Amino acid sequence: MERTNEDEIESINRLLGWLHQADYKALGSIEINIYKQGSQHVDRVENQYFGYPAPSPAATRGGEHEDGASPMEKAVSHGPTLPRALSSETAMTLWRKVQEAGYVDENFQPLISRTQSAVLADEMARQLGIKEKWKVFGTLWDRKNMRNDYYDALNQRKTLDFQDKLKNSLR
Repeated sequence: MERTNEDEIESINRLLGWLHQADYKALGSIEINIYKQGSQHVDRVENQYFGYPAPSPAATRGGEHEDGASPMEKAVSHGPTLPRALSSETAMTLWRKVQEAGYVDENFQPLISRTQSAVLADEMARQLGIKEKWKVFGTLWDRKNMRNDYYDALNQRKTLDFQDKLKNSLR
């Protein structure tokens, strides 16, 4: 006898109920993938390019592009370089300013300490309205525990000077 969609949904609801009764605490979210027999799925996608050609190999190495454009210029037209939240027009204006100040390189990677980077991420996220700032910047910069870096920064005297310089740079 073949199971119906209702049976499957009932099974999932029962499983979720058991997890709830067991006071299951996940450090993220529970993801349930349901595949029909014979279906195909993609587990992970590194880059997706919609509506424009993929960047040249030089672009993926962070070098000069064939047309002479810098990685920053290409990032504006080729969004996958940055997460969506950090590639808007407003965000790109902020990136240019912090690049000019010497806080990040042409690949948007920090050139400053971990604590200062966390302060930079906090300020940019505030101005861009990003709620999950540590996740967004932590992924971009391949950093863990940015929240701790930020709180460490708050306990350093030099942070006030850096915050003033940063706010002046971002005006």
